[in-house]
Amino acid sequence: MKKVVFICFGLFLLGCKSVQPKSSEKSKSEINFVLNNWHQAAAETNFNNYFNTMADDAIFIGTDATENWNKQEFIKFAKPFFDKGKAWNFTALERNIYFSSDLKTAWFDELLNTQMKICRGSGVLVLDENGNWKIKQYVLSMTIPNENTNEVVKIKSFLEDQLIEKQKNNN
Repeated sequence: MKKVVFICFGLFLLGCKSVQPKSSEKSKSEINFVLNNWHQAAAETNFNNYFNTMADDAIFIGTDATENWNKQEFIKFAKPFFDKGKAWNFTALERNIYFSSDLKTAWFDELLNTQMKICRGSGVLVLDENGNWKIKQYVLSMTIPNENTNEVVKIKSFLEDQLIEKQKNNN
């Protein structure tokens, strides 16, 4: 009887499919590839590659306080730049990537070399049903040296005071 149980158990183990979860290093490499290609698509004004990298319900938050767009709004803003053959050119200087425990969600921050000098990007990517990483949210921020903060605040105060009042009135 022990022999039959042992054989059945052995057959059971052989029949089980071993599912290996992606390693975080493999996923990190995939994320780097996706983000680098996404930035490259903008530099090459490859509209389809750029926007196909974003999830259908993606959000893009730009450097201006009014730039909080869903994907369709961002497409409407960006399409004229792509159509003219002159979008933006960002290259990563540094990037940190983090994962959920199931490796299906990633978030990152990056320092970028841009036409605006150094900017910071951060965002979230999710695995879609086909196992492809899609950008769910991206936030672009300009960096300001601490010693220049007061000068920058003076430059932007007039416009942003108006936005603050508008937001207060909408709440």
